[in-house]
Amino acid sequence: MTGLREIVRKMIGLRGQGVHMTLLAVCPNSDAVLEAAVKAAAENRTLMLFAATLNQVDRDGGYTRWTPRAFVARMRELASRYACTVPLYPCLDHGGPWLKDAHTRDRLSLEQTMAEVKASLTACLEAGYALLHVDPTVDRTLPPGQPPPIETVVARTIELIAHAEAERKRMGLAPVAYEVGTEEVHGGLVDTVAFERFLSGLREGLASLGLSEAWPCFIVAKVGTDLATTTFDAAVARALYERVAPLGSLIKGHYTDWVANPAEYPASGMGGANVGPEFTATELAALDELCAREAALADSVPGLVPAGFREVLQDAVLESGRWLKWLDSEEQGLPFERLAPERQEWLVATGARYVWTDPRVLAARARLYENVRPAVADPHAFVVARIAANIQAYVDAFNLRDSVTRLGIG
Repeated sequence: MTGLREIVRKMIGLRGQGVHMTLLAVCPNSDAVLEAAVKAAAENRTLMLFAATLNQVDRDGGYTRWTPRAFVARMRELASRYACTVPLYPCLDHGGPWLKDAHTRDRLSLEQTMAEVKASLTACLEAGYALLHVDPTVDRTLPPGQPPPIETVVARTIELIAHAEAERKRMGLAPVAYEVGTEEVHGGLVDTVAFERFLSGLREGLASLGLSEAWPCFIVAKVGTDLATTTFDAAVARALYERVAPLGSLIKGHYTDWVANPAEYPASGMGGANVGPEFTATELAALDELCAREAALADSVPGLVPAGFREVLQDAVLESGRWLKWLDSEEQGLPFERLAPERQEWLVATGARYVWTDPRVLAARARLYENVRPAVADPHAFVVARIAANIQAYVDAFNLRDSVTRLGIG
């Protein structure tokens, strides 16, 4: 399979010929999302990236209950089911200290969290990941809101890449691709001066260790979108592309969910874009529609008892405590029932991905599916199709139909 570093080089070359595309990185926050993405890749003959965080997939199973090895095995199983012959690339997203919720919750020291991240990098390599996002832009030893110095970010980035390269070589594996940086404000890489210092420091540091070949193919930067905004800044993206393309890299955007102008990504030179929470919302919306079908059937089918899926889901989200990290400053300390109804809905929808694998949620979902079969023959396929349609919108906007042919890889 063609490596992502070679893919990026091909994309830079094709851009000079007027062929523009942006790779889609789907965050596999549920089995249905993973299935829908494999389905879309097969139907469109496009390569697909899967950007899994350590919260989602890790040695402890994460909230998906997948270890890196199990995640890759499931991806390959779905590829076989859908006769998907295009390249699928499992990737690590946000691999860095304290970026796994448990590391912050357990108040791990720098040494402890770095050791955990390194062990996870090794597990990702063993599982066959194609790309590792190295992101040491959080430092819990500093006062809240204070970003680590750029020099610290550079040093820790190099330390983690050096570990991964040593492990890769120890295992006799082929080269992998790297992604660095973040658009998060806490990372401090959101202005031109800091961005330049990061690039120069990283180049010098990798070269000094003889690791220039591990130069990242993707550099994450702020291109207008974040949790509060959905407008992509094409002018900023073009300027960043001009800066990094001569280095053999492309810019990658996170927070692409619900972006207002996705079709501007390819033309501006964006190399990749991550989408995750949006697909969770689409999955939940499809399940809500099934709940509505169930309610209609309950009025006409004697003995049909609704599964109470939404109630079970909300209880699981609240019990998980994961919704607390998404509270705004003015909401801190308020009980859930005192929040505005629209905020309650948003928090449940956002938190759903953390509890899809909760046994109670799984049981309620299975019962919902059984209840609606008189109206929807295959409820699971119904949900997957809705997510796949959402993914299709990005495939079209990013000019990815039959990308493997245009890239010369299939």
